[in-house]
Amino acid sequence: MKTFLVCAIVGTLGAGMLSALGAESQPVRVGIASVISDVAIFIADKKGYFRDEGLTVTITPFTSGANMVAPLGAGQLDAGGGSAAAGFYNAVARGIKMRIVADKASSVPGYPVNRLVVLKSHIDSGRFKTLADLKGMKIGMNAPGVSAQVGLDEALRRGGLTRADIDTTDMPMPDYVPALLNKAVDGAMATEPHGTLAVRNGSAVAVIGDDELIPGHQIANLLYSDDFATRRPDDARKFMKAYLRALRFYNGALKEGHLAGSNADEVIGILTQTTPIKDAGILRIIIPNGSDPNGFINVPSLKIDFDNYRAAGLIKGEVTVEQVIDRSFVDWAVKELGPYKSASK
Repeated sequence: MKTFLVCAIVGTLGAGMLSALGAESQPVRVGIASVISDVAIFIADKKGYFRDEGLTVTITPFTSGANMVAPLGAGQLDAGGGSAAAGFYNAVARGIKMRIVADKASSVPGYPVNRLVVLKSHIDSGRFKTLADLKGMKIGMNAPGVSAQVGLDEALRRGGLTRADIDTTDMPMPDYVPALLNKAVDGAMATEPHGTLAVRNGSAVAVIGDDELIPGHQIANLLYSDDFATRRPDDARKFMKAYLRALRFYNGALKEGHLAGSNADEVIGILTQTTPIKDAGILRIIIPNGSDPNGFINVPSLKIDFDNYRAAGLIKGEVTVEQVIDRSFVDWAVKELGPYKSASK
């Protein structure tokens, strides 16, 4: 009888402990676009950083960042990755509450997210020598009201031109490579891996990146739903801590404009598992995006984009950059983790 009672008590305690442990793990729903700039979310998941913070993260892929807006506003997603494009600000103006809480992809020196590429035949023939020679060209773009358009506008300005001097054609980013190969466009504002693939197949030459056009250009951001930030601030802080640990690990993979640093093999392995790019060789030759290891939000860069969209009539309603920014989670996480010790890039 004593043995039975001891076993029963131990069993009850064990069940209670397991229940308590289970209760400590908080669910977090995250949206991704399955692109390279989602790398910190992938790293934090694969390396157990979220688990270390007592979070059980469910990752849901979307075809684009724009498709995450409604679920974030409705509280169906807690966090997601997306650009502060014109559509983002319009959603906020309509009352969809979201917050930019950290950097996700920035064009730091040597790591441009977008590069202007021009047909190699135009270079060889002398048709293109300077940015002024963009006049009259057809340039491939993924959409109006996005950061790549802002970079292109700056390239045009440096050449003494405006968007009225060129013809832009919208197309899915993967279509840049065949369009350049077939000379259906004269150039493109290309993201990776498309820019590198076009250069390597001999159809195009990279002219300038947005790391030169708009240094530190913040292209993509980590977003929180208002519900996650206000109702679950502890979980939101813990998520950010794990996310910044992953950003710092990612920065350890960067070296001389490529994934060639000490953490590169592991990061490439994670990316081949989680993105459509399954060839590790491609990941070794592309130019990966930069990401601030402290999640720094580059407000001046966001304002450059915002002003561009507003001037083009693409932002409707009353909204400002300041109202969508919340630095509190990054500030807390940086304080918890301490200063970042930079690796050689």
